[in-house]
Amino acid sequence: EERGTFEYFGWVYHLGVNSIGHEFCDLRFLFIRGKYVEMYKRDPHENPGIKPIRRGVVGHTLMVEELGRRKVNHGDVYVLRFYNRLDESKKGEIACASAGEARKWMEAFDHAKQQAEYELSRGGSTRNKLNMETEITLEGRPHRVRRYAHGLKKLIRIGQGPETLLRQSSNLSANVRSDGYFEGDAGDAIEAHEWKCVRTVNGVRIFEDVANSESGKGALVKAVGVVDASADTVFEVVMNIDRRQRYEWDILTGDLELVESLDGHFDVVYGTYDPRYLTRWYSKRDFVFSRHWFRGQDGTYTILQLPAVHKKQPPKSGYRRSKVNPSSWEIRNLNTPLASNTVRCLVTQTLEMHSVGWRRWKNNQSSKFENTIPYALLSRVSGLKEYIGAKPSLTFESSTTVVRSNISDVSSSNGEYEDAEVADEFYDAIAADSSSEDDNSDSDKERDSKNSKVKLKNVSWAIAGLALRRTSDANKELDPSVPQIILDPSHFHGSLRQGKDESATNCWTSPSGTGFMIRGKTYLKDNCKVTGGDPLLKLLAVDWFKVENSITKVALHPRSLVQSEAGKKLPFILIINLEVPARPNYNLVLYYAADRHVNKNSLLGKFVDGTDMFRDSRFKLIPSIAEGYWMVKRAVGTKACLLGKAVACKYLRQDNFLEIDVDIGSSSVARSVIGLVLGYVTSIVVDLAILIEAKEEAELPEYILGTVRLNRVRLDSAVPLEV
Repeated sequence: EERGTFEYFGWVYHLGVNSIGHEFCDLRFLFIRGKYVEMYKRDPHENPGIKPIRRGVVGHTLMVEELGRRKVNHGDVYVLRFYNRLDESKKGEIACASAGEARKWMEAFDHAKQQAEYELSRGGSTRNKLNMETEITLEGRPHRVRRYAHGLKKLIRIGQGPETLLRQSSNLSANVRSDGYFEGDAGDAIEAHEWKCVRTVNGVRIFEDVANSESGKGALVKAVGVVDASADTVFEVVMNIDRRQRYEWDILTGDLELVESLDGHFDVVYGTYDPRYLTRWYSKRDFVFSRHWFRGQDGTYTILQLPAVHKKQPPKSGYRRSKVNPSSWEIRNLNTPLASNTVRCLVTQTLEMHSVGWRRWKNNQSSKFENTIPYALLSRVSGLKEYIGAKPSLTFESSTTVVRSNISDVSSSNGEYEDAEVADEFYDAIAADSSSEDDNSDSDKERDSKNSKVKLKNVSWAIAGLALRRTSDANKELDPSVPQIILDPSHFHGSLRQGKDESATNCWTSPSGTGFMIRGKTYLKDNCKVTGGDPLLKLLAVDWFKVENSITKVALHPRSLVQSEAGKKLPFILIINLEVPARPNYNLVLYYAADRHVNKNSLLGKFVDGTDMFRDSRFKLIPSIAEGYWMVKRAVGTKACLLGKAVACKYLRQDNFLEIDVDIGSSSVARSVIGLVLGYVTSIVVDLAILIEAKEEAELPEYILGTVRLNRVRLDSAVPLEV
């Protein structure tokens, strides 16, 4: 069938360095149609016949990375970095005026890459395949365009909207989803928290973690409220340190100034406040705290705030230095009815405290808790809710301008591109990772048009049946005509020992999949997820290496389990090599084995012997911090992550094994999160589940490939490995 083509267009900033070493930031109009991308100096809709200054195709080896916020000419922009995963010297950057626009452009390039993969999978001509793989170096910029960068500081003022001259908001779709389906609101791993609502203040619910309070180590509480705006908008408001805006909703941290911005996802701020707003007879206070933020693949924003010390902000005369409670923000879009134009998000602020008056206050008894810093922090959710509710401009969601057609008036058709011999990949590395197959998008839209509402069904009776059938469904992934062999982990040894029970430390175990939520048989109809069953593959051993530089192709190393005599006799081995960036670097290598050969016609068979594009779009990991500091739990989260979309993955298929090298350091967000985890690694228990994402009805229900529990691993126990 002839597939329709999505078109995305809007204004972005092109960042780079010119031939004489000067940095530039040019306003450019970007147009994406199918897999083809064009860059213009002016809007081609308003200037018919204008020629693009850059043009090319999106290739399957290109990656997109969200670098976060950056200060450019006294204004904040959100930067996207594009690079070739096979040659990182080929790279480039664009910037957007808001985090929401950056997210939408990532989705746009995601669709462009899916289109390229679809055409490649349909068996296009050899010439077209070569065209997709041929790249040009487009560093620097053409001459005589400096006038577009002049006065930039007047253009990129966050929150000013499309009325600012030349600062035109991107006309991108907020409705086009990257994979055609929406995930459930809850995480994909079962958390140990037991939240109980203890009070409701100004329409905001106040919860306490009952399980944590019983330990006697203070209280872990959170404020939860629904805000009538998108998660992108709320994130912008929370991160903005403009005093006039914060005075309208923040009673504690209204006076903030930026001390240092370490990267696009981490900064340090200094603030002051007058305690007379809370109580009397106290001197003025000041504080320093760090902010670490990132956006998940489901669009949820997480902001971690921790007290900090900075040499640029020593204690001031006349101020008493206060320690702000460790806290976190979670801002998540809510699913609304398809016919509704309203946008809402759920805002959660979590903090830990040791306030004596808390227990009296939650029981509606008189106490001094309302005059404390923790209460002021919890009150910010209700202040945020009222502030945004009183600002119609913040709740307004611009209409989308996405055209789905066969031929566009302002861009060439596919045939014209082919005749023009377009053999260049656009802008050095402009692309995005695939999170779904294009085959699904058409059927999704057809299904949405027939069903104007999402029907929620009582499927409790079906879940029990699915739990019984899940094991038999997963067994179809392996060859039923071959007898099973017995897999005994005692015959295989890695550098990290296997734990005998849950109390052991610096070891690994393989838990069942019941702690993880995966897609059920009816997921495409009702988005129902079910608890996982026993893993299909058995975890035989774990290696914990310390290396100067992260290594790949571990399976070919003489010390690898794969090269042992016992390993060579196994029907199939899946090796997950997690490259952990640190000083020194670490490699965590997981060896999973099947007791039979893989069924080549199964989903696992397609994954094992498929293309890297297919693997990137399906390889999924679900993380969970089973035990540990709550701030680390918030940073890691429990949502499933398509690793091929988040970080660079390389695959090695030989003999009886498939190795997946996961470069965690290829993403600035992943680097910062793993840095936080390593700081607490000796006191946390990490659970991981790996699986192949099911996107078609015949592939459901999902099954868990393998699990691992890392129990309080010590960094100094890593074994040096010579390359």
